[in-house]
Amino acid sequence: MYEFIKGSIDFVGPEYIVVDNSGVGYQVFTPNPFAFAKNAGADVKIFTYHYVREDQMALYGFSTREEKALFTKLLNVSGIGPKGALAILASGAPEHVVQAIENEDESFLVKFPGVGKKTARQMILDLKGKLQDIVPDYFPNLFTEHVPAAPDELDEALLALKALGYSDKEIQKVVPGLRKEKLSTDKYIKKALQKMLG
Repeated sequence: MYEFIKGSIDFVGPEYIVVDNSGVGYQVFTPNPFAFAKNAGADVKIFTYHYVREDQMALYGFSTREEKALFTKLLNVSGIGPKGALAILASGAPEHVVQAIENEDESFLVKFPGVGKKTARQMILDLKGKLQDIVPDYFPNLFTEHVPAAPDELDEALLALKALGYSDKEIQKVVPGLRKEKLSTDKYIKKALQKMLG
C-alpha cells in the first residue's frame, strides 16, 4: 500500500521510530531503530511494508528497497512473522542471510531468535534460488557512522535486543565484552549480534 514515507525522524525507541510527515507521526518498526538516530530531526526516505492481519496493522520500514524485499520474502516462509524477520535483518548483514540460504547453512540460520531447525529448513526450501533479485552489494552497512557514546547507549542496545526476541540469558553472555567498549547504540547492537551469531 505504502511504498515509502519521506519525513523527519521525530522519535527513536528500541522497537520503532516515529516519522513526522506533514504533521502526522507514523510509527514504523525497523530492524535497528537506532541506526536512524543519527538522522534525528533530519528528513529521510524509508521504504515501508504495510502489514495487515485481522488483529494487527503495522508499518515496517527499511533503508533500502532490497532490505524490504528480503523482509517480504522472509514473511512468506511458514513460521516467520514480522518480528522474526526483523530480528534476522537486524544483524545488519542481509547478504550473510542470503548466502546461508543459498549454501543451506542451517547452523547459521538457527542462531536467530525464533528460528529452529524446522524453520531454517523451511527458509532454505522456500527461498533457495529465489533471492537473485536481492543483491548483497545493494545493502549498505547501517552501522558505519561513528557517534560518540552516551552512558545509556548500551542500555538502549540491550532493550533493542530484547525487542528483537533475544532472551536475557543470551544477552547477558555478551554484555561483559560490550561494557569494555565505548560505542554508539547501533554499533553495540551490531557487535552483540555478531557475538551471538558468531
